[in-house]
Amino acid sequence: MMHAGEGAEAPLETGAGGSVIDVGVLLEKVESAPPIDAVQAVATVLGEMLDARAASLLITDFSGRAVVRLTSTDRVEGARSHGVEQAQTIPLPGTVYERVLRTQIADVERLDDGARMTVPVTDRGDAIGLLEVDLPRYPSDEDLADVGSAAHALAYVVIAARRHTDVFEWGQRSTPFSLAAEIQRRLLPAAYTCEAGQFTLAGWLEPAAQVGGDTFDYSLDRNTLHLSITDAVGHQVAAALTATLLVGALRNGRRLGLDLPEQARHANDALAENSGPGDFVTGQLVRIDLVSDTATAVNAGHTLPLRVRAGRVEEVRLRVEPPFGVVPGRRFDVQEFPLEPGDRIVFLTDGMLERNAASLDVAAALAAATDLHPREVVHELGAAVLNATGGDLRDDATMMCLDWYGGPPRDRTTEQGADPGITTLHG
Repeated sequence: MMHAGEGAEAPLETGAGGSVIDVGVLLEKVESAPPIDAVQAVATVLGEMLDARAASLLITDFSGRAVVRLTSTDRVEGARSHGVEQAQTIPLPGTVYERVLRTQIADVERLDDGARMTVPVTDRGDAIGLLEVDLPRYPSDEDLADVGSAAHALAYVVIAARRHTDVFEWGQRSTPFSLAAEIQRRLLPAAYTCEAGQFTLAGWLEPAAQVGGDTFDYSLDRNTLHLSITDAVGHQVAAALTATLLVGALRNGRRLGLDLPEQARHANDALAENSGPGDFVTGQLVRIDLVSDTATAVNAGHTLPLRVRAGRVEEVRLRVEPPFGVVPGRRFDVQEFPLEPGDRIVFLTDGMLERNAASLDVAAALAAATDLHPREVVHELGAAVLNATGGDLRDDATMMCLDWYGGPPRDRTTEQGADPGITTLHG
């Protein structure tokens, strides 16, 4: 537990309506502390502001089925240790932590001598974790607002601090990574979820024991949403290295400003020229023009995406071309990708459909998840494929869920990092 109220240096400003966060003080404390103590700095501010007895960060585990309490003070029985750092893994099912992460609504538990608040730590719909705060009293409305604001600020603190330390990454790994998984992890986007005015997007990867080279990626600029999902042939380090080459070429082409067919050709030629015989990657590239409300795609030998429209699940029929790396110099066809407001599009790799996952009825699973946030949809699909395989996944299973609202480019509605219109569906 990280105890609040220690090492206070500057008082917080107090407004007529009660305590408010002085962002300048918060940033000064965070910036002056080592990256590893960034959360402690936020806890100190909360202690000054609310007389909080203790505050702790619970960060989401990479499994998606647990949270991890990070601490460097109290010894916690059963916790993993890394020097003085500790990581206590807490399974999510049936807990207040699961409910708060899913609904993005804070929970207040009344205690004999005060109250415990559990507040989501979220940035653009990406659920980074939870802030748990013990107070000597039941919180007022102002307290609730202040702790919520502190939790939102903490999301940015964690995002910034993790660039300088491995502690957050270590804490999220309740299961050690193999070398192949380490490589593969670097190919995924920094945030798995993105809420925007015209869409919400979430991705997830359930890694097999033998890493299979799956990736998903996205990037959002002023007028365009770029998406990709890929699956490299083979397993373990060889597949991860092949995937690295392909994803690096895709990102390079995207950042060079190449259009969709040139980006596909750039990546295909890079793979063909720099990989060994028999190395190839299937994949789909999608570009959505946010101004014209239209989408185009390249399908390089990949599993067809699924669309949920008006409650009906069906495949998006795309022409299939050779995988990347098979035909040097090939020019890929760019085809229209049908997209209407209200559509839910789910992109998959074959690990969701083949080998010992073939018994999973993905369409039925999607039909049963129509009211869920995309972040929860991909978690539910991941859990479903693990259940179908008895936990013995033979190939990586990767998925991206895109909810398309359409209309002109616009700001999103947000409350402390989440859109309340799409995060309260769990009720």
